[in-house]
Amino acid sequence: MLNTIIGILLILTFVGFIVFVMRGGNIMLGFLIMAILWTVIGGIPYKVAINDIFSQPALDYGSTIMVIVFGSWFGRVLVDTGIAGEISEQTVKISYKRPILATILICFVTSFIFTSSYGVGAVIAIAVILLPILQSLGLSKNVAVVAFVMSIGAPMYVNIVIIKQLQLFFPKVVYGPKYLVYGFSAMAVQMLVVVLLILIHAKSIHKNEQTPAQENQPTTEHPRIPKIAYVLPIFPVFMNLAFNWQPIPALMISIFLVLLITGHLKSYSGALTIINDTIQKAVSDISGLIVMLLFLTMFSAAAVKNTARFSTILQAVVPHSPMVLAIAFGILAPLALFRGPLMVWGAGSATAAVLAATGFFNQYFAFAAILVPGVSIAISTCITQSWNLWVVEHVKLDVKKFLMTGVPYGWLASIINLLLAAVMFN
Repeated sequence: MLNTIIGILLILTFVGFIVFVMRGGNIMLGFLIMAILWTVIGGIPYKVAINDIFSQPALDYGSTIMVIVFGSWFGRVLVDTGIAGEISEQTVKISYKRPILATILICFVTSFIFTSSYGVGAVIAIAVILLPILQSLGLSKNVAVVAFVMSIGAPMYVNIVIIKQLQLFFPKVVYGPKYLVYGFSAMAVQMLVVVLLILIHAKSIHKNEQTPAQENQPTTEHPRIPKIAYVLPIFPVFMNLAFNWQPIPALMISIFLVLLITGHLKSYSGALTIINDTIQKAVSDISGLIVMLLFLTMFSAAAVKNTARFSTILQAVVPHSPMVLAIAFGILAPLALFRGPLMVWGAGSATAAVLAATGFFNQYFAFAAILVPGVSIAISTCITQSWNLWVVEHVKLDVKKFLMTGVPYGWLASIINLLLAAVMFN
C-alpha cells in the first residue's frame, strides 16, 4: 500500500514536471528539482542519495561527456575549415539543368554533413549557403525550411553526440553495428519522407535563376577543398563500423585528417590557431548541454532507485508488447512537441527514465522507442529546437505555418521508424 501511495506521488511530480517544461520552465533546473523530489518522496537514505544519486552518476558520465566534446569539436572543424561549405556549394552546379534532382541532392548533402556535425553554429554556417538555393529553385519558405531542418534531423539517428546522450538511460546499447544498422535505416526512412515532401511540391520547383557562369563562381572566399575531403564527415562512423574503433580515437583521427587535407597543418602557428579556435567554439556550443546532462544523470539515478515504488502501477498501464508500444508511441509522437512527455531532452526524460527503470523491453528497442519522437518530431519539426528557431526567424517564416507543414511529415517518419524498431529489435 505504501509503495502505491509513493508511486502515485512520484507520477504526480512527473506530470508536474511535464507541465513545468511545456510552459517554458528551465529544463536544467527542472532535472535537479526532480532528482531532489524523487529522492525525498522515495525515502532514499541520506548517504545513498549523496553517493549514488548526486555524485557517482555524474562522475560515471564523464566518459560520455568527453565523446560529446570531441564530437562537437569535429563538427566545428568541418565547418571552420570550409569542408561543409564546399560540399554544399558543389550541389549548386546541378541546380541549373535538373532543379528537382538538385533540391533532393541538397537535402541529402545536408544530411550527410550532419552525420557527424552538431550544433546551432554548424547549422547556421550551412543554412546561409543552402536555404537561398532551395528558395531560388521555387520552393516556398515553409517547404524549403521544413525540408532543410528535417534533413538535419535525419542523421541525428547516427550522430554520436545524440546517441551518447541517450546511452545514459540505456547503458547496454552500444554505438556499433547492431544499432547503426537501425540508425542508418531510420535516417533513410526520414530522408525518403523528405523526398516525398519535395515531390509533393515539385510543381513549384524550377530552374535556378543563376546562369551557369554564375554557378561556377565560388560563393565563399575559402580555398578550394580537395575532393577527397568530401568523405570525411562520415569517416568516424566508417572507422567504427569497419575497424570497431571507439568514438574518441575515431574522431581524433578524423580531426587530424580534416586539418591535414585542408592545409591547416602547414605551419605550427596556423595549426595552433585553428585548433584553439575550434576547441573554444565547440565547447561553447555544448557548455549548457553538458551541465543539463549531468543534472539529468542524477534524475535518472533517482528514477532507478524508485523503480519498486511505481512498478505495480506501471505493470498495469505500460504495454509489454514492443509492437503495441511502437504503435502507441507512433500515435502519440506529437507529444514530443514543445519539450513534451515524449521529448527525451525535455519532459520526456522522465518518460525515458521510467521506461528504462521498468526493464520491460529489450534496451535497444526501448532506446529506439524514446529516440524516434525526439528526433523525427522534436529535433526535426519543433520550434523549441534551437537551430529550427534560428532558421524560422532568419527567413521570417510564421511559426504556425512551420509547424503545420513539418509536423505531419515528422509524424509519418516517427510511425515508420517506431514500427521498424519493433521489427528489428524484437
